[in-house]
Amino acid sequence: MTTITLVQGDITRESADAIVNAANSSLLGGGGVDGAIHRRGGPAILEDCRRLRAGRYGKGLPTGQAVATTAGDLDARWVIHTVGPVWSATEDRSELLASCYRESLRVAGDLGARTIAFPAISTGVYGWPIDDGARIAVETVRAAGTSMEEVRFVLFDERAYEAFAAQIG
Repeated sequence: MTTITLVQGDITRESADAIVNAANSSLLGGGGVDGAIHRRGGPAILEDCRRLRAGRYGKGLPTGQAVATTAGDLDARWVIHTVGPVWSATEDRSELLASCYRESLRVAGDLGARTIAFPAISTGVYGWPIDDGARIAVETVRAAGTSMEEVRFVLFDERAYEAFAAQIG
């Protein structure tokens, strides 16, 4: 049975087998969670990302997919990078957002991870409304049938924490 927990704080300070990065498709760092993970994790993460770009992901990581690298200096074994969709008022991209969570769980399970920490994917600069993002995240994790012992959502602020708490019940 998977335990879902919520933490308000900085995902780069978490201890877990896998920490999920809300990455951009380049995999080469960026703003928000992505930049924070690259800064705190150190150059080993970027080196792994560059290897991925030189190989299978030469054109970048597609939206909704996930791939793992070392966690560098983070208190984790792996960083799982996933590219969330940009929210659109005219196109339903919910399935792509759900895919980020499913694919991250699949990659983590394939690696043997037992604990995973997620940010609220796509709810920052990608503009996804936090209440809907929380609903999709929690419903997807609950339906995934994962082997994780703990799925932790690490929420940056009180508003995000409250949105996820409302979904947990």
